[in-house]
Amino acid sequence: MAERNVAEETVAAASVTYADAGVDIQEGARAVQAIRETVHSTYRPEVIGDIGGFGGLFSIAAAKSMADPVLVSGTDGVGTKLKVAQLVGKNDTVGIDLVAMCANDILATGAEPLFFLDYIAVGKLDSQAVAQVVSGIGEGCRQAGCALIGGEMAEHPGVMDPADYDLSGFCVGVVDRPAMLDPEQVQVGDALIGLASSGIHSNGYSLARKVCVEGRSVEELVAPCEALEGLSVAESLLAPTRIYVKPVLEVLRRCPGAVHALAHITGGGITENLNRALNERVDAQVQLGAWPVPAIVRYVCDAANLSEDEALKTFNMGLGMVLAVDPMAADEVCAALAEAGETVYPVGQVVAGSGKVAYVNEGALL
Repeated sequence: MAERNVAEETVAAASVTYADAGVDIQEGARAVQAIRETVHSTYRPEVIGDIGGFGGLFSIAAAKSMADPVLVSGTDGVGTKLKVAQLVGKNDTVGIDLVAMCANDILATGAEPLFFLDYIAVGKLDSQAVAQVVSGIGEGCRQAGCALIGGEMAEHPGVMDPADYDLSGFCVGVVDRPAMLDPEQVQVGDALIGLASSGIHSNGYSLARKVCVEGRSVEELVAPCEALEGLSVAESLLAPTRIYVKPVLEVLRRCPGAVHALAHITGGGITENLNRALNERVDAQVQLGAWPVPAIVRYVCDAANLSEDEALKTFNMGLGMVLAVDPMAADEVCAALAEAGETVYPVGQVVAGSGKVAYVNEGALL
């Protein structure tokens, strides 16, 4: 009996709480309160309820007016661009990148993004730091016109460094099947219309960090750089991904049937993404030199001594999206996109082929 009492006392003395293990539930509750206003700012009329439930609720009653509504979903992250943000302590824009990578992807089908969910993993939860990240997610959702209806904040002590965090996102949209963009619609003679990127966007950062960040102090990274038109390396690398949703959806409404397919230029560059908008009967013939390369993209390519061919398979090279458009409607589409605030470039045409991307005027880009 005495031995059992000693054992019980030992267990009691060794009691460890969840907080002792590194998970602060109270800080989690403060984080939810800190992001509540941001979340509400993204709400659409279809949102039901509020954050804090076990599931986000969203009415799709509006889809009843569609002939054949199709739900389109996408999920993505921001990748190692987060390391640059964490290094220089600027965490309020990477959330825009998170939304952009998902919303721009589902836009490629012609879908309107409806709602978004995020997943934030942190080493040590800091409600104010999380609020900064979520402020960017909220801004991205407002730009994309989708509602932030839920998410998860997960604290990972012992797995991640205390100041480290990672982001994932999930977006759902809807498109009426008769109006859906489809590579099968792309025809010989279609015009290729490029939309300017805001920089590197969110791909190729493992290379960019290796040649432009590693070995440099924070002071060097935030100092103005003449080669970057007076911006710093950090500012240029952290320029948020452009969200094309509202301008492109407006063009699809104004010019029905004019846009046949759309490519979101992400990891793999123009070479590995534009082909995803083609069928097996055509090639995309891209005219190099038809658009300018952003200063930060050129800066990274020069630092890495990349060949033009390799650069085209790594970065967006200044084009965040490319549309395949009926040539008879190309001028109208370009004018509508420009009116919506996009910088537009005619970058080539569709020719007979086998679903590949070909380049004309090689050597003119870099």
